[in-house]
Amino acid sequence: QVQLVESGGGPALPGASLTLSCAVSERATGFDMLGWFRQAPGKEREFVAVQVRSNRNQYYADSVKGRFTIARDNAENTVTLQMNNLKAEDTATYYCAARRGRVALSAVRLGRLYDYWGQGTQVTVSS
Repeated sequence: QVQLVESGGGPALPGASLTLSCAVSERATGFDMLGWFRQAPGKEREFVAVQVRSNRNQYYADSVKGRFTIARDNAENTVTLQMNNLKAEDTATYYCAARRGRVALSAVRLGRLYDYWGQGTQVTVSS
């Protein structure tokens, strides 16, 4: 059974940086999409970023574009999310997600299309 385990969350000051890591229990190359989603208290889960194997591109939510960077490491079977210039509105539980099988690029942001999910790691940005 595929397991995704996130780490690296915690408290952070506004403007600080954090790096989240997701360890994948199987070869990362077996997943067409490795991504991150987040859910803030009282809000729905939202897409953050995804790395697509087929075109080696990364896609980001507008709210994090230019501040967050997703990277897949196939040798280590991990996917990381480098988060810079954190804002209070980035406070949420962050989830790693994976999918086998391609989807249209217009659909990579849809959480319901991902097959596997981690347990989440909490990020709290506050002064």
